[in-house]
Amino acid sequence: MRSVLLQLIAAFFEIAGCFAFWAWLRLGKSPLWALPGILSLILFALILTRIDSTAAGRVFAAYGGVYIAASLAWLWTAERQAPDRWDLVGGAVCLVGAAIILLGPRAAAG
Repeated sequence: MRSVLLQLIAAFFEIAGCFAFWAWLRLGKSPLWALPGILSLILFALILTRIDSTAAGRVFAAYGGVYIAASLAWLWTAERQAPDRWDLVGGAVCLVGAAIILLGPRAAAG
């Protein structure tokens, strides 16, 4: 459960950081938006390293599904655009894949 919580927190910081750059470069906001964007992306990377796993690639792969679902939540809450059914189905598929990667049984190292 701790891993899922950390992935959700990491997703928030990654999406917020990327959105800060989006706001600057695509929405015409001040270049100062890059500063909180950079800080947010640093926090994202630091939090992601706190997930308990012996393999970074496995954490990153599982996180990908969480990131997709969190991005759809951002779309809905921050951008006020409701995801359509294809967004929701795709997000659900990604979460199932993330759960399989994160929670699947592993052979003992040895």
